[in-house]
Amino acid sequence: MDLRENHIKSDRTKIIRYLYLISLFFLVLTGFGQMPVFKRYYIADIPGLGWLAQFFVTHYMHYLFAILFFGITVFIITGYFLTHRKKIKIAPSGYFRGAILFGLVLTGTLLVIRNFASSNFPPGLIIFLDLSHLGLVMIFLIAGLYCLIFKKKWYSDKKNLSSKKE
Repeated sequence: MDLRENHIKSDRTKIIRYLYLISLFFLVLTGFGQMPVFKRYYIADIPGLGWLAQFFVTHYMHYLFAILFFGITVFIITGYFLTHRKKIKIAPSGYFRGAILFGLVLTGTLLVIRNFASSNFPPGLIIFLDLSHLGLVMIFLIAGLYCLIFKKKWYSDKKNLSSKKE
């Protein structure tokens, strides 16, 4: 691989990383906007943040950023299985955060289905899905903060692993 291809890969990785972080930020922001938190604590009264108290605005933004987040996740997973599986090894923190993301996607998808007019979920299941989704978000954020503080990555290079074993 020449220097130009490496530079293009590096730029693409940065773009994907920034899109991931932006979508994650707006997912958390709009997710908490689904609860009346911003109105209740007068955050929506700050100039420019009034949209945070508008339920349907935050609701549709949450859906849009969920679609972006899901697309990025599928892109990364597909890239891993098609090209990077021989080069990198998923770290334990990566498996843990991946499992949490799977739970978030599953509960989020079920919550979207619940919003269809033709769905008929029992009230107990809806409460369980809401609390599970919120709990998984909190666990994901705490795990992400832990991994950021202690510099735990999602993956490790297999080259580095083989050189450490010698």
